Amino acid sequence: MITTIEIKNVATYDNQGVQFNDLKKINFIYGSNGCGKTTISNLLHNISDPKFKNCTLTWQNNLPLNILVYNKEFRERNFGKGTLNGVFTLGEATAEQIKEIETKSKELKTIKADGIQKSETLDKQKIDKEKLENDFKETTWTKVYKKYEEVFKEAYGSHQKELFKNRLLQEFFTNHDQLETLENLKVKAETIFGEQPQRIDEISEISFERLIEIERKEIWKKIIVGKADVDIAKLIQKLNINDWVNEGREYIKNTTCPFCQQETMTDDFKRQIESFFDETYLDDIKILKELKHEYTTVASNIINLLNGIELNQRAFSNTKLGIDKFSAYLKTLISQNTANSEYLNNKIKEPSRSIELISVKEQSDLFTELIKEANIEIKKQNNIVANYATEKSNLIKSIWKFLVEEHKTDTISFNRKKDGLEKGIKNLEEQHKAKEDEYRKLNTKIKNLNKNVTSIQPTIDEINRILKSYGFLNFEIVPTQDEGFYQIQREDGTIAEATLSEGEITFITFLYYLQLAKGGISQEEISNERILVIDDPISSLDSNVLFVVSTLIKDIIKNVKGDIGNIKQLILLTHNVYFHKEVSFIDGRTKTCNKTFFWILRKNDKITGLQNFEMNNPIQSSYELLWQELRGNEVKSTLTIQNVMRRIIENYFKLLGKYGDDDLILKFGTKEEQEICRSLISWINDGSHSINDDLYIELQDRTIEAYKKVFKDIFILTKHEGHYNMMMNLTEKV
Repeated sequence: MITTIEIKNVATYDNQGVQFNDLKKINFIYGSNGCGKTTISNLLHNISDPKFKNCTLTWQNNLPLNILVYNKEFRERNFGKGTLNGVFTLGEATAEQIKEIETKSKELKTIKADGIQKSETLDKQKIDKEKLENDFKETTWTKVYKKYEEVFKEAYGSHQKELFKNRLLQEFFTNHDQLETLENLKVKAETIFGEQPQRIDEISEISFERLIEIERKEIWKKIIVGKADVDIAKLIQKLNINDWVNEGREYIKNTTCPFCQQETMTDDFKRQIESFFDETYLDDIKILKELKHEYTTVASNIINLLNGIELNQRAFSNTKLGIDKFSAYLKTLISQNTANSEYLNNKIKEPSRSIELISVKEQSDLFTELIKEANIEIKKQNNIVANYATEKSNLIKSIWKFLVEEHKTDTISFNRKKDGLEKGIKNLEEQHKAKEDEYRKLNTKIKNLNKNVTSIQPTIDEINRILKSYGFLNFEIVPTQDEGFYQIQREDGTIAEATLSEGEITFITFLYYLQLAKGGISQEEISNERILVIDDPISSLDSNVLFVVSTLIKDIIKNVKGDIGNIKQLILLTHNVYFHKEVSFIDGRTKTCNKTFFWILRKNDKITGLQNFEMNNPIQSSYELLWQELRGNEVKSTLTIQNVMRRIIENYFKLLGKYGDDDLILKFGTKEEQEICRSLISWINDGSHSINDDLYIELQDRTIEAYKKVFKDIFILTKHEGHYNMMMNLTEKV
């Protein structure tokens, strides 16, 4: 069954178009000529036509059915060729054969219903699975991807939700790496996921060994003085002027004393002074000077090297050295060296003074440890550089392992629910396929049964019977010499198609359409379910045929509502108000039906619009229109008059006047009059529900006027004469 029709960008439908939603089993679409009805019927006949590329149909349970469309194009396709395709029906089947086909058709319907139910449940399971997948996808995106995006984005590999979700599920089952802490992963990620790391030269370790060795020399503590057994020694030592005298020796050039400037420098005095500062003294002084010079040189070299390291490492953005500590240690070392230089200078000036140099051993150890730590990190980076692809791959695995563990609880819950749904879906798919196979096999059996009992002759007989019943006596349908085709023939045997009136062609085409709706062009099509689309079947018909056509369609409507036969849905389009009233009329008591839907198409400014009225018929039955039909002088068939009278009595007496059948009959005084009234009411009630073959024959000899008189007397005897006069436009008492 069709549930939705959307039509736009074609004919009078603009780019907004219209949409028929929630179509029911029975659908009435009213609209004036030129408002787009035929465009709809053409769409339903052939939606694959390129002009309908912007139009869509939605099917219940996604199960398309055959659509059989009656419209002007149908008439043109089937008439004017001289022959009609034969319509196969079950007319020649025995009662047992028909019963067997009906039984198997019911079984087929049950199988189809079961299959649809399985399909609906399957669709629901798939929707539930899709929702579960989407919810999990959003959860992983929010709770995992976004949470660690800033540091681990490089490891994700994809920036799409679906791909990220799939990767997380894959890693859940396959990643067996050792779990690392978040902090470790961040440190590694900073190295590997930043700019591609470059090899770093290790920092040379600085040796303080010689400097420390010099610092520890005992000579720094030694009191260096002259020779004690020289006469002048006592005086020098008493006055503690060893260093002063030794320094003054450099200024003794002649007999003039460099201190008092008197001629006191005798050869003996000079000899005593030289003897006092003997070779031992001079050797010690020499050692002092050499050690001081070496110490100064070594310390200066070390400091220069350390300054160079500091300068280079500060310029290197990815330094592994604790540069701030290094700078602090260097400042301390420079300060120590300055102090030691002062001590050394003093020792040279005053060899007799005992000094102790500040040890740089502690600073040496600090520098050594700091540089070793830096070199360890440098080696790590250089290893990464040497094995960058491997290290990056290992890091990505470690990150995914961490992410999996972070989301482990939700993932386990998701997998458990997903597994349950997938098992259910698999079972339902197997059950649905089994139903499809069962349906296909049984449908083949039914088609084979149909082949054995179908014929086109019953269609000929039925169309001719209806033609005669409604007074079309001068032509009939007959089989052609070519098997499987019909042609229209007059009583004298001549082909009648070219001489038929438009009304006759319209009527016979519609009868052919109805037979086609019940059967099929081929034997295989007889049992196929179908949808009927009827577009203005009475455009050229008089009121007699209008009533007949509406009655025939009402029979179809009744069967569709009751789910009887293969017709599953009816879409009827018309511009004729009276036909719309007739064909949509249920009875005088039932106003709405939940299997029926009403629409009106309207064209404004050359654009078609749509208004829906749901179950409420917008073309209300017109009481005045019934009386107008009765007042008319034109010749009407007894069937038309019969229906008009029934509708008036039902509306006025049963609904307005609150009378039942017996109430009306008892108003007549004599038995004879009561029988006349009873026959009228009985005849009216028969006519409202069926077209009776016996009735056609029986009524041929009755006069319309006789029944008009009985009809009028009902109003007179029930004291509603005034109403009768008013509705018949009579000014005098009847």
